[in-house]
Amino acid sequence: MRAVVQRVRQASVRVDGETVGAIGMGLLVLLGVEQGDTEADFTYMVDKVAGLRIFEDAAEKMNLSVEDVAGNVLVVSQFTLLGDCRKGRRPGFTDAAPPEQARLTYLKFAKALQDRGLTVATGRFQAEMDVQLTNMGPVTLVIDSRKRF
Repeated sequence: MRAVVQRVRQASVRVDGETVGAIGMGLLVLLGVEQGDTEADFTYMVDKVAGLRIFEDAAEKMNLSVEDVAGNVLVVSQFTLLGDCRKGRRPGFTDAAPPEQARLTYLKFAKALQDRGLTVATGRFQAEMDVQLTNMGPVTLVIDSRKRF
């Protein structure tokens, strides 16, 4: 699994002009599910996102997680995170999980964050989405469950 995690003041996602998910302060997570992802990849990503210490404490040090600050999470499926741009000019997406597997994992990921007590909103799987955010910091990180970078 691969994710781009952004610390946000607010974020929302719209489909066909309708807001389908919106949050206040917290994390926007763009999530890509890869072929061959295991339960270990899933657990790693849920724990990493929920526990990532990127919110400031009273001393203005990034020591607090989204759980610590009672923040929200907006999860948006994004298979293009698995795009391979090493050859040619058109990305290849053969590493992305098939749509049904990716959809189930995406929904399971959002539910796992909810089960940890977080308020979670989502986009709409396989829809053309408009994502808006106010990046806080900015703080943007890329997480790969197979730790390739």
